[in-house]
Amino acid sequence: MDDNFSLFAAAEADHLDRAAPLAARMRPRNLGEYVGQQHILGPGKLLRRMIDAGKNNGGITGSVLLSGPPGTGKTTLAHLIAIETGGKLRTLSAVSSGVKDVREVLAWARDLVSAGDPRPLLFIDEIHRFSKSQQDALLPDVEAGIVSLIGATTSNPFFAVNAALLSRSQLFQLESLTPEDVKSLLLRSLNDKERGLGDTKVKVTDEAIDFLADVCEGDARRALTALEIAVRSSTSHDEGVTRDVAAESLGSRLTGFDGSGDDHYDLASALIKSIRGSDVDAAIYWLARVLEGGEDLRFICRRLVILASEDIGNADPQALTIAVSAMQACEFVGLPEAQLTLSQAVAYLSLAPKSNAATVAISMARKDVREQKTIPVPKHLRDGHYQGAAALGHGEGYHYSHDAEDGIGQQHYGVDERYYRPVDRGFEAELKKRLDQRHPKT
Repeated sequence: MDDNFSLFAAAEADHLDRAAPLAARMRPRNLGEYVGQQHILGPGKLLRRMIDAGKNNGGITGSVLLSGPPGTGKTTLAHLIAIETGGKLRTLSAVSSGVKDVREVLAWARDLVSAGDPRPLLFIDEIHRFSKSQQDALLPDVEAGIVSLIGATTSNPFFAVNAALLSRSQLFQLESLTPEDVKSLLLRSLNDKERGLGDTKVKVTDEAIDFLADVCEGDARRALTALEIAVRSSTSHDEGVTRDVAAESLGSRLTGFDGSGDDHYDLASALIKSIRGSDVDAAIYWLARVLEGGEDLRFICRRLVILASEDIGNADPQALTIAVSAMQACEFVGLPEAQLTLSQAVAYLSLAPKSNAATVAISMARKDVREQKTIPVPKHLRDGHYQGAAALGHGEGYHYSHDAEDGIGQQHYGVDERYYRPVDRGFEAELKKRLDQRHPKT
């Protein structure tokens, strides 16, 4: 009876595996099969060291948050951490789980730890969808070391995850896979007879593989899904999976690509670089190409807003207002009329004076912070409004700048480094004069 049940269960599991989509079947079984993310998994990198250390402890020490675009391997990596370390893993989806589910898993974890087992792993997919109360329910056991949390999110974790939970976790940013990475996964699936498409007699052209690798924006899941659709919908009697067949298999999102194979990132790059280079006619042309390709308006507007700060900045502060207004107008009117708004905005941004001084400034400052060049907040700058602050000396000696004749503070604010170096173009030239008059630093 037991043997028959075991055989039935094994057959059922095999059927479920075969029914799974290609992307699920081809998930790496160990870190050696995992593609990409060498900036966090390469030799000597922190996450790799945590995993290696966990092999002796039945799981990793501490909690981690995996942030990155769809299809970059966050879920796969969470399961590989459990496989590599031998840790016991429970999985929750923030879409379908509530506080009750969280508490049940945490009770299971406490039972294990109380029995002397290593702390288990709890993987929460799309953790950004958890409410504040749901995330708060995790805090006591995460902080007490009862469970090692692995959270995955496609959102900015600094906005989507509670600060308390974020401070108790190591954050790792996963990057979109390169076309070479995606291509290697596609070829692996075509050669794998056990889990992939290796048993098919359908020919897949090199052009089709290259096309899928280039246009899927680093999303391995999307590329593998399109490949499976293309192969399963073809026969050995036709010409197989060509570039055109691969394009059809991607569906409507492919409208952002033209016949020459330029993907939307190339077109967007040409648009942004033309604006940055102040070539208004080239910028308008590339805008037309992007629009004719069916690109998402939100993507275009987002890039223009970023450019307004990154490449124009305070050389023309109005540029950001123009870009944000264009974004709001496009959302309100939609296409085809939104093309008029975009053309107006692109023309303005192209002819605006350019400066990346603000971009360079924040990059330098964050680099200093990341390299542990942290400066204690001087006592005179600390918050002195709460009860007991005065006893600590917080706020003591602070000079209110508006009391000065010129309204400029004459105190030292804790930082000697000069980060912001405005250029002699546009309005930033005026800011440069003000800066040089007030703080004549080298």
